Amino acid sequence: MTSFSVWSPAARDVLVTTSRDATGMHRGSDGWWRAELPDAGHGDDYTFTVDGEGPFPDPRSTWQPHGVLGASRVYEQDRFRWNDGGWRGIVLPGSVFYELHIGTFTDEGTLDAAIGRLDHLVGLGVDLVELMPVAAFPGEHGWGYDGVHPFAVHEPYGGPDALKRFVDACHGRGLGVVLDVVYNHLGPSGNHLPAFGPYFTERHQTPWGAAVNLDDEGSAEVRRWIVDNALMWLRDFHVDGLRLDAVHALVDDSEEHLLSQLSGEVDALSARLRRPLLLIAESDLNDAAMVTPRECGGLGMTGQWSDDFHHALHTLLTGEGQGYYADFAADPYLALAATLTAAFFHAGTWSSFRGADHGRPVDTSRFPGYRFLGYLQDHDQVGNRAMGDRITVSVSPGLVRIGAALVLTAPFTPMLFMGEEWAAATPWQYFTDHQEPALADAVRTGRRHEFADHGWAEEDVPDPQDPATFARSRLDWSELDREPHRAALAWYRELLWLRRAEPELADPRLDQVQVRYDAAARWVVVHRGTLRIACNLGGGEQAVPLDAPAREVLASSGDGRLDGGALVMSAESVAVVRVGPAGSAGGATAAAPK
Repeated sequence: MTSFSVWSPAARDVLVTTSRDATGMHRGSDGWWRAELPDAGHGDDYTFTVDGEGPFPDPRSTWQPHGVLGASRVYEQDRFRWNDGGWRGIVLPGSVFYELHIGTFTDEGTLDAAIGRLDHLVGLGVDLVELMPVAAFPGEHGWGYDGVHPFAVHEPYGGPDALKRFVDACHGRGLGVVLDVVYNHLGPSGNHLPAFGPYFTERHQTPWGAAVNLDDEGSAEVRRWIVDNALMWLRDFHVDGLRLDAVHALVDDSEEHLLSQLSGEVDALSARLRRPLLLIAESDLNDAAMVTPRECGGLGMTGQWSDDFHHALHTLLTGEGQGYYADFAADPYLALAATLTAAFFHAGTWSSFRGADHGRPVDTSRFPGYRFLGYLQDHDQVGNRAMGDRITVSVSPGLVRIGAALVLTAPFTPMLFMGEEWAAATPWQYFTDHQEPALADAVRTGRRHEFADHGWAEEDVPDPQDPATFARSRLDWSELDREPHRAALAWYRELLWLRRAEPELADPRLDQVQVRYDAAARWVVVHRGTLRIACNLGGGEQAVPLDAPAREVLASSGDGRLDGGALVMSAESVAVVRVGPAGSAGGATAAAPK
């Protein structure tokens, strides 16, 4: 016996069809249609027909073995046998994230294949694996942000059981899992939600068209659809948190914002499961209310991505100043200091890119840095470049090591992007697999025109629909056995080990961070308790002044020596130094690069 249900408040007639027969459903006063089929069960395919239109897959389908346009399949959550009964979760403070895309993480591009690389992540020293979206999307391969079945795991990745196997394997190795979910829009292909009900509203417009209906007629069930999806991943798939894509596009004029409702229900589930559950927002608002607890009047997100820190660090290392980098490039040293000590660069200040004042100040005495994820690279900042080039293409290995050190010694929660730790030579490009020729051509043409407006030759922009674009973006794990990748990996491992060995490096108190710099000489020193992260970004050896005598050099990417109250550093190098009272310096010298 299987119960089928679907919300379609304006429908006059709804049928559920299996391989055996079509059955009329009964409408309740709440707009839900229901039917019980005694012969249906796990593994049976089914569709819905609404007022003669269809057949359509289930808006809450948890299994789409035939793709987003095909029939849904009955999936019973409790059939899977878990082995993580002793798992108690991971808290955000002190953790390190690793973002990966299942389709390009391995040659096979599946969740099961990714399990074979988990020991690498354990050895690296990360705590939480952040999966880019795995919800079912059109075609075989893509980034996943154009999904149309939020409850179903993309079948080419292995389907729902494969995700459970992956989470189970992560927990068995002490790794948590955060899943990227997209609630602000659906993809342009395979979206049948309007046939069922008012899932979208013209009351608000977003970059993707009509907004998801969070505050118009019928919005209560649409909100329930979203919240139930979030709870399903956390409860039934045992994931430890969700990364919420572009929450600034969740337009909601309700008395309680959807994010507040979501955080309240996730808190309740966390108490029931007796393990922490994380909600990480991607927000363009620069407003600490996003990560302010609900009981203090905020939206209750556990943390959020920190693009301002990325932009400041990127412009400092690369010198780029186009687009949204412009404000940071005006004085990248000041921008880096501002973000390291106050999270936001735009905090009620003018943004030339937006043409308006933007953001609100952070009270650094109240907001711990761990609520902000800091990174040198992520999928957006690599994949949304015309050629999908990693930062290693733009700057020297020495500057990349400085960038890694500034991320992994920052007061934020660090996040790495897959392959970053070994300076992967493979790009990560924008790729799609749209099946409709007109849509495929529109995406191809639109992307080329977009980058042509920024000075790129259209013929140089990779075709997202070309299978070679996807193939080029796969990690090459054989690089780990070769230089310079082996040395790059050793540096990341050393920094991650040091972050755990020295509590001052994980101290999240923003008001305890100080930054000194000389833009003309191109050096920066970040104060972390008794530790100093000294950076020489210049092209030659120079003495970087310390505020106190050095006691020991804990890690260094280059050669160096102490000279009075300064550390003489080789070009484009960084060192982590412990300082102390006068007379305690001893004769320590910087370690040779590994």
